[in-house]
Amino acid sequence: MTQEDDVPYPLDAAAVRSWCGLALEVLGRERERIDAINVYPVADGDTGTNLYLTLESAARAVEAAFDGHTSAGTAPCLADAIGAMAHGALIGARGNSGTIVAQLLRGMTEVLAATDGSADALRRALRRAAASTYEAVAHPVEGTVLTVATAAADAAERAAAGAAGAAEVARAAHEGARTALQATPGQLAVLGRAGVVDAGGCGLVALLGALADALSGEVSVTPVAVRADAPLPEAAGCEVADGAAADGRGDPEGPAFEVIYLLEAGDAAVARLRTRLDGLGDSLVVVGGDGLWNVHVHVDDAGAAVEAGIEAGRPYRVRITHFGGASRTKEPAMTARAVVAVVPGAGLAGLCVEAGAMPVAVRPGEPPASGELVQAIRQAHAREVMLLPNDPDLRHTAAAAAEQARTEGVRVALIPTRAAVQGIAALAVHEPGRSFDEDVVAMTAAAGATRYAELAVAERQSWTMAGVCQAGDVLGLIDGDVVVIGSDLTRTAMTVLDRMLSAGGEMVTLVLGADAPGALAERLERHVRERHLAVDTVVYEGGQHAAPLLIGVE
Repeated sequence: MTQEDDVPYPLDAAAVRSWCGLALEVLGRERERIDAINVYPVADGDTGTNLYLTLESAARAVEAAFDGHTSAGTAPCLADAIGAMAHGALIGARGNSGTIVAQLLRGMTEVLAATDGSADALRRALRRAAASTYEAVAHPVEGTVLTVATAAADAAERAAAGAAGAAEVARAAHEGARTALQATPGQLAVLGRAGVVDAGGCGLVALLGALADALSGEVSVTPVAVRADAPLPEAAGCEVADGAAADGRGDPEGPAFEVIYLLEAGDAAVARLRTRLDGLGDSLVVVGGDGLWNVHVHVDDAGAAVEAGIEAGRPYRVRITHFGGASRTKEPAMTARAVVAVVPGAGLAGLCVEAGAMPVAVRPGEPPASGELVQAIRQAHAREVMLLPNDPDLRHTAAAAAEQARTEGVRVALIPTRAAVQGIAALAVHEPGRSFDEDVVAMTAAAGATRYAELAVAERQSWTMAGVCQAGDVLGLIDGDVVVIGSDLTRTAMTVLDRMLSAGGEMVTLVLGADAPGALAERLERHVRERHLAVDTVVYEGGQHAAPLLIGVE
């Protein structure tokens, strides 16, 4: 497209859709270069990938909004499209930078959802976006994406003052962000020493460039400059600690884990959560609102960070990444072996961490995509990885993720776990000290020797292998098939246990969901002790989104 052909477009739903597509395209081109300059706040080389995955989630949400309106015979408005983009980014945000960009989009939505998309509205939206990012970060630091966002808003202010159109305001914001990005090595010591610009800011420049392209009709393919010859902060008169953390407070080594989860909670509970997490670690970013939040923090005690979320509300999609003891100014050390496990509920995620595994926590009806599993394998920073899908429906998804990771040089073994209790059994025999093949065999054997059951509540009348159930009935499933229909959770669980143990067993594992009756575990333990001699019982808390009761028999 030539400059003469460029025609400005209004800031409407179609422009937001185009913006998402262009942003995804440019971040797809730039993500490896952005990953390569990722030295702050942790040199884990994934900022570009995290931003790409965040925008991918945003783009999917926008397409879903358009599909919904098409089915209804209506057209989406600006509020529908920008709201979907912000929500998609929020639920799919990855890493520190992705979480901040999700908040930036939410800030824009707060203004644009109630306007006609004018130049002045875009100017105000960019200002609100920049301010909201500072509100989301516990301890803001200059020379980061926050600084770049503010510079973009300043440039938009100047352009709007000249009665420019929305396309000109967007282009001015992009240019202002580019200029500010080149100055970041002179504002943050770790960037200056590495001779690179801020990786998160680099992604924001790409995002704003896509917005300018969507509104102007001009498609730019100029790469974002990732290196600069700016002076070190000391020469510029700045006082920035060497190797500062994302919030400016950490030591050079930094915490061991990155913890991210979505959280359903009220404003008051989130305010308390911020205080709690601020005392546990650094790089704290909490974004969202209206009952749904995305929480990001770097901590040494990942379990405590998840438990804080459980106390505040209902955490899910818990992602815990181990930095491998890496210095904040060095690449994370590769470990010999790691385990990645998909689990239902935050309680099981904490159990996985204690067992040395990286959890991918999900809730019913929201299975992870293969790309999410690939990213978890990458973030394990290991040469060899065992992948536990813990769900028969994830077999093909997990296989695709394993195959993709293998093409990237990671040796991946897919352990055929069909339930969370089989995953627990596999983790119980995991020994990093033995050979990879021997470990895979042992874990596979432990999983295969574990029968699994689940207690669920029927949502509607339906036919089952045990007969017709009604809404509200308690269903006992063994190895995925309904074998018992009852009216009481405890009694139905006892019947299921008796059926499973009639074929023998040495160990019973009970995983309690958040909605399980308080005395359930005690009554079932007593039942097993009285009816089945020499059978041990172990109980775990599954937390929210786990089934009322999961049972494993080894």
